[in-house]
Amino acid sequence: MEDLHKVLKKENYKKIKFKVTKTQHLSIKAKINGITGTFILDTGASNTCIGFESIERFELSAKKSKTKASGAGGTGMKTQISSENKLQIGSWKNKDFSIVIFDLSHVNEALEAYKAKPVHGIIGADVLLEGKAIIDYFNHYLYLK
Repeated sequence: MEDLHKVLKKENYKKIKFKVTKTQHLSIKAKINGITGTFILDTGASNTCIGFESIERFELSAKKSKTKASGAGGTGMKTQISSENKLQIGSWKNKDFSIVIFDLSHVNEALEAYKAKPVHGIIGADVLLEGKAIIDYFNHYLYLK
């Protein structure tokens, strides 16, 4: 059988390297509005999000949202939304992307407790579904179309 990379390259997939952290999270670099950050690749997160403290870093225009976030850190967390952003992961791009903004301090506190590096946000299922993602866990590659 042909190797996975060759098959996916023929199908116009973009190949992006990720790292596995000390905490067994998948860490990936991405750019929001041209600014690089570190993100957890999370198949269980419905949306891509960043922490409130990264609004200025990524030059986001944040608006209030009635949606409450839920996750490992709890439920009912207040959120904001930022629309019309540019997202780039490797050579894969989305030029009109919405990002959920909420308190990620619990995530970074947990990472730091294990002496792992903090992250700017989470890449969620919204990106993975749009990009028809395939994750090659063995070779540490994310493929997006």
